[in-house]
Amino acid sequence: MTAPRTLHLNAFLMNAGHHDAAWRHPSSSPERITDLRYFQELARTAERGLLDSIFFADGVALWGKARYNAVGGFEPLTLLSAIAAVTEHIGLIATVSTTFNEPYNLARKFASLDHISGGRAGWNIVTSGSVDEARNFNRDEHLEHNLRYERAREFLDVATKLWDSWEDDAIVLDKERGVYADTDKLHPAAHRGEYFGVAGPLNVPRTPQGHPLLVQAGSSEDGKEFAAQYAEAVFTAQQTLADGQTFYKDLKSRLAKYGRSEDELLVLPGIAPVIGSTEAEARALEQELTELQIPEYGLAQLSNMLGVDLSGLPLDGGLPDLPEERDINGNKSRFTLVAELARREGGLTLRELIARLGAGRGHRVFAGTPEQIADQLEEWFTQGAADGFNIMAPVLPTGLTDFVDQVVPILQRRGLFRTEYTGRTLRENYGLARPANRYTAAAEAAAAGHGADA
Repeated sequence: MTAPRTLHLNAFLMNAGHHDAAWRHPSSSPERITDLRYFQELARTAERGLLDSIFFADGVALWGKARYNAVGGFEPLTLLSAIAAVTEHIGLIATVSTTFNEPYNLARKFASLDHISGGRAGWNIVTSGSVDEARNFNRDEHLEHNLRYERAREFLDVATKLWDSWEDDAIVLDKERGVYADTDKLHPAAHRGEYFGVAGPLNVPRTPQGHPLLVQAGSSEDGKEFAAQYAEAVFTAQQTLADGQTFYKDLKSRLAKYGRSEDELLVLPGIAPVIGSTEAEARALEQELTELQIPEYGLAQLSNMLGVDLSGLPLDGGLPDLPEERDINGNKSRFTLVAELARREGGLTLRELIARLGAGRGHRVFAGTPEQIADQLEEWFTQGAADGFNIMAPVLPTGLTDFVDQVVPILQRRGLFRTEYTGRTLRENYGLARPANRYTAAAEAAAAGHGADA
C-alpha cells in the first residue's frame, strides 16, 4: 500500500517580506537584512515547521528603487552555507543565473554547498532577463529570450557532467598503498559546445545528492519546455484555480517525451498568505500594507514587469496599450500574468493594480484565517493544480512564524503534511530519486550486456 500523497512546502524568503511595503510595517526588521542571525532564525523557524526547503531569489543588479524599499543583501550561496551550519533538515535552494556565470564555478559552488549541508542543496535555474544585469557584465543588451534558454541547456549539460565526474566510490583512501582515489573513476567533462568549452573533472568529489535538486521558475513556452526536460521542482505563479490546473496539466503532459514520469516533477505555485485570527483581521493587515505602499516604487515595479515605462502616467488612470508577448524579451511569463490580470478584472487603475501586485508581484495573494488558508492549499492540492506551495510571507519574520504555528498544524491534522522529517537529503524529503552517476550506469549497462552475450 502506497503512502498518501502529501504537500511539499517551500519558504521563499525575501528580506523584510514579500510585500513591497513590508519594510515599513512595525513587525518587520529591515535593519537586519545583512544580519546573518536574522536569516538563520528564519531558517530555523521553517525547519521547526518541517518545511521542505527555504529559497532565496537573486539577481546580479540592484532590484527596484533603493530609495523606497529594503533592497540588496547577501549573495545566496554564501548565505545558505552559513545557514547550513545551524540547521539539520531544511533544504537550501538558491537562484543562480546561467546567463552571467560559468558552469565550472557554479558546479563547484553547489557541490560544496551539498557537502557542507549533508545533501540539502537546490539550484533554481534562471536565465537573466534584465538590461541592468547585462550592463554589469560588459554588455549593452541581454541575450534574446530563446538564446538564453539555448545557453541554459548547454550550461546544465556541462554542470551535470561535472557533478558526475567523480564516481561515488572513486575515493579509495588506502593509506597503506598510498592511493587516495581510483583515477579510473574520475572522468573529464571533455565538453566542447557552442557556448562552453570545459575540460573537467570537477575538483569536488561527488556529493550526497549526486546533483543538487534542480528547480526552475519560468512559465513561458521556452521555460515550460526546459522544465519538462530538466527540472525536478517548478516555482510558478497563477492567480486562479483554473489557471493553476491548466498550467499543472500542461507541464505534466510534456514529461513523457523526455522519458519522465509525472511524479518526477513537482509543481509549487506561489502564495502570499495574509494571516489573521479572523478574516476581518487579515483584511485589515492587507489594507494596512496597501496604505504603506509608495506609488513611485510600485509603478517602477509594474513598469519592469510589463516592459513598458509607466512613469508619469496618472495613478487613477488605466494601463496603456501593451505590446504582444512575442515582442517581450524580458520575463515573458510575468508579463503575461500581469496583462491577463488587468484584462480579467477590466477597469483596474494603475493604483489598484499596484495594490493587487504589492504582496506577490503576480503570485496569488490570499487574506484569511489559518483555516481558510489551509482550505485554499488543500483545494489546489487535491484539485490538480499543485504538488505543494511556495510560501511567500508578506511580512517577515511574523508572516512565516504565523504560517508555521497556525497553518501547518491544520494541514497536519488533515493528513496533508508530514509530522516529522523522514529523509536526510532535500531529494529524500521531496520524494525524488538520487540521480545515477552516468559513468557508473554506463559501465553497469555494458557489463549487463556482456553478461547477456555470455
